[in-house]
Amino acid sequence: MTQLRIMIADDHDIVRQGFRSLLEGKNGWQVVAEASSGRQTLKQAKNLKPNIVILDIGLPELNGIDLTRQISRLLPKTQVLIVTMHEEEDLIRQALDSGARGFMLKTEAARHLVPAIEALAEGKPFFTPSASQVVLQGYLDAAGRTRGHSSSSLTSREREVIQMLAEGKSNKEIASELEISVRTAECHRTNIMRKLDMHSVSSLIRYAIRNKIVEA
Repeated sequence: MTQLRIMIADDHDIVRQGFRSLLEGKNGWQVVAEASSGRQTLKQAKNLKPNIVILDIGLPELNGIDLTRQISRLLPKTQVLIVTMHEEEDLIRQALDSGARGFMLKTEAARHLVPAIEALAEGKPFFTPSASQVVLQGYLDAAGRTRGHSSSSLTSREREVIQMLAEGKSNKEIASELEISVRTAECHRTNIMRKLDMHSVSSLIRYAIRNKIVEA
């Protein structure tokens, strides 16, 4: 039987340890890596190419939604399972749009984590009953809704820049981390402000917290 390679990404040691303990007893399953930040996760995932990545949404440096989008683009065979404390309809919609194949609350992991991994390993999506209810009530008709300043109007790179700004990074630090020029980083910041009709970093921070780009 082919070994199922799993990666766990969460910024809390105790959560990663708990997930690992639930998974390691399964025959043929191997936890190949753990990560505590979004960029560390992306780097390790590109190197290790796991079958399944378990992601928290509130990862520092690169949040779980944007990280899922990059994993889906770079590693299309890797399945992403979002495990989070948040269950807002818009968050589930963003997770699905970014390419996640499963979604559950951390409080449901003890009961549902193993079945979720089994489903994703077979190429099937997995949502816990509570998340499925949210999807049924709102996801299918979401296209007909209008929402002001939706995060979907931003590019993936702009969402990365928002997270870094909200985490207190300067334009120079952003440029260095993204391997772009300082001028390009400044342009991203200007475009973000224009798209969201905001005029201060404090407004961006509130926006990032409200849209779960960073944790409060």
